Amino acid sequence: MLKRIESSLFEQWKTLQKGMDADAVQLSFANHLHYTLAKGVERATTHDIYTALALAARDRMVERWMATQHRCHQVDAKRVYYLSAEYLMGRMLINTLINLGIYDATVEACQRTGTTLGQLAEEEPDPGLGNGGLGRLAACFLDSLTALQIPAYGYGIRYEFGIFAQGIRDNCQVELPDNWLRDGNPWEIPRPERSYTVKFHGRTMQTRDPHRGLKVQWVDADEVVGMAYDTPIDGYNNESVNTLRLWQARASKEFDLAYFHHGDYLRAVEEKNISENISKVLYPNIDVMEGRELRLKQQYFFVSCSLQDILRRYIKHHNGFDALPDKVAIQLNDTHPALAVVELLRLLIDEHDLPWEKAWALTVRTCAYTNHTLLAEALERWSVPLFQRLLPRHLELVYEINRRFLRNVAMRYPGDSERQERMSLIEESQPKRVRMAHLAIVGSHSVNGVSELHTHLLRTRMLRDFDEMFPERFNAKTNGITPRRWLLAANPALAKLVSESIGSKWPGQLQELKKLEPFALDVGFCDRFAGVRQQNKRQLAQLTKELTGIVVDPTSIFDVQVKRIHEYKRQTLNALHVISSWLRLKQNSYPDFHPRTFFFGGKAAPDYFMAKLTIQLICQVAEMVNQDPNTRNLLKVVFLPNYRVSLAERVIPAADVSEQISTAGYEASGTGNMKFTLNGALTVGTLDGANIEIRDEVGDENIFIFGMTADEVVSRRQGYNPRAIYEQNPLLRDTLDLIRSGFFSPEQPAMFHPLVDNLLGEDPYMNLADFDAYVKCQESLNLVYNQSATWWKMAVLNVAASGKFSSDRTIAEYNRDIWHAKPVKVLLPG
Repeated sequence: MLKRIESSLFEQWKTLQKGMDADAVQLSFANHLHYTLAKGVERATTHDIYTALALAARDRMVERWMATQHRCHQVDAKRVYYLSAEYLMGRMLINTLINLGIYDATVEACQRTGTTLGQLAEEEPDPGLGNGGLGRLAACFLDSLTALQIPAYGYGIRYEFGIFAQGIRDNCQVELPDNWLRDGNPWEIPRPERSYTVKFHGRTMQTRDPHRGLKVQWVDADEVVGMAYDTPIDGYNNESVNTLRLWQARASKEFDLAYFHHGDYLRAVEEKNISENISKVLYPNIDVMEGRELRLKQQYFFVSCSLQDILRRYIKHHNGFDALPDKVAIQLNDTHPALAVVELLRLLIDEHDLPWEKAWALTVRTCAYTNHTLLAEALERWSVPLFQRLLPRHLELVYEINRRFLRNVAMRYPGDSERQERMSLIEESQPKRVRMAHLAIVGSHSVNGVSELHTHLLRTRMLRDFDEMFPERFNAKTNGITPRRWLLAANPALAKLVSESIGSKWPGQLQELKKLEPFALDVGFCDRFAGVRQQNKRQLAQLTKELTGIVVDPTSIFDVQVKRIHEYKRQTLNALHVISSWLRLKQNSYPDFHPRTFFFGGKAAPDYFMAKLTIQLICQVAEMVNQDPNTRNLLKVVFLPNYRVSLAERVIPAADVSEQISTAGYEASGTGNMKFTLNGALTVGTLDGANIEIRDEVGDENIFIFGMTADEVVSRRQGYNPRAIYEQNPLLRDTLDLIRSGFFSPEQPAMFHPLVDNLLGEDPYMNLADFDAYVKCQESLNLVYNQSATWWKMAVLNVAASGKFSSDRTIAEYNRDIWHAKPVKVLLPG
């Protein structure tokens, strides 16, 4: 009798925790509200209800999560370990519900409780654990790894404060703390049993073991503990759940009672505070020594924790390390985790007694490296004195790796000392520096760029010596985006229209969008497509008013440039075009100008003067031109503050024009360009990064390309004279003179002199060289927009041509060419 009761209760509990209909979802989050949060309905806040719903969704992932782990252990699966200093995951609720297949059921359950899913979703913080495309790409990759059922872990840092929250005060960027953990995080599960000790400082000591020969010990070191926090990542339309494991730093000794008893209360917790600084904030300022040391500590901290965790999992099921590359694939997302090469080598040699040759061979076969930049200053180089002080054993290993590597270079290219100097892991500067990109290349079996152009430029310019030495290692993996978040979740009205027209396979097979091509000639479909866009624009117009107070016309062209503020991305060129267009409107010299709203958004690094000055220029321009009674119905300028994933999900579906105007040869790929294309915005762009491949897919006639190619940029740089261009172009001259005159900054007339002087003096990113071509391109766009049927045909064809840019395709290529991990199908019991 008791067993029957227990069985019945267990079945009811399983229904509560696992049921996928509206009744089960409603019961589940009511249960969490009452028993987990200890809140009655009458006392519960909206945030409480969101938390309870998030926990209910997490419950439905947990069984799949455990089943995934069990199945991977059962088949001894090879796992992919993605190491990244950044993860811009975005809000998780909506995406999780879509992937689980309970979105509609949850909408119904929320309606029954007198709230809406949209209201609850707005309660979720948007963790800023990244700075831009690098972190968002990592998030897309985790989504796709799980969608493709490839066993994987993402490893990173659980920053207490992410990238700053951006405010605009007196038209200037101000940085505010991003306390995303203030109200807790219902998606993560603390794993105190998965804690690892990480060493810093100290010294090395050689000892001789009678059985194992010469041994090196790292002694007298400071110790920090890294504790794991796990977040489940569920797969679309399957039962797989992978893991994002983030590390938080803790002191090895949290409290010194002796100091406390003597009244030295600050000293009693000093070690705790110093240790926890490691995971306190994303990207400390490296202009000061303390910031540089903290950033290097962060990189080694998460790499060491991750490598110890990876080897623990491997050793649990295998004797010896011969099978390590067959069971473990480590992907380094840029140079931040490049220390994984030397840390894996150290663990194999010092902790597991492998000889150098075997340990090094295993390291190279296990690690792979993705390069994300063509900017030489973005390739990390750590000073040898700092490296020596912080990681003495690792510096010894780096020097030995370099000695052996340069010996091979010398044998391959006898007498070429300049090549050896270029390829060395140690830069012979003052002080000497460790080149982290070189370490990653030498210690990996695969080196990939993130677009065809980027990879070509790596092989022929930046890393040419290494390509000649290791041509088999270099390959291109064009970035991608997850269509589940960037169309299905972000633009539900368009997603519904697409599914009604071509079926619902496309979120998992994005090439299905090609079936939309015939609809580009269907007037009825194009009208519905335009109606969806107009609805999204009205919503963005309302949000713009709430965020900035600026009223914009939703029937105007929404022209959008939202991305990290950097000179090579050329927000300045866009601003010059805005000002020149306003001048032409004032002079009645811009016929048939269709009303246009220029949207900008993005964060500048706190110490990046020119980027912050660019934001100030945009905001000052907006303040002036938006008040002009003669033009304000034709041209508006908006700077949207605190650009982040959740804001992107509102902006991108409403965009008519996508500005991708970086100097050719500087943008590695770009993924924002793909998100806009997927949602039907038309690209104005240079032949840079993935713009080239977007053009190849959509066709020359469905994109607005302007400006110099990467090769032309290099050629023109010789003897480049931006002032001569200024003097020969009256429109450009009037525009720059207006800025320099102080018109946009009457209280401080010299405010923008540094910006204008930079453009007229050096213009390192060649804004003036491309200005005339950019203006003409924008004129062509204006004419096409006035031909409504042509515009919407082009927009539909852009969506139809987006299939290549799914991160599912990118991950499948990584797996085919680099990782060789077999997908593991997960089936739930019963």
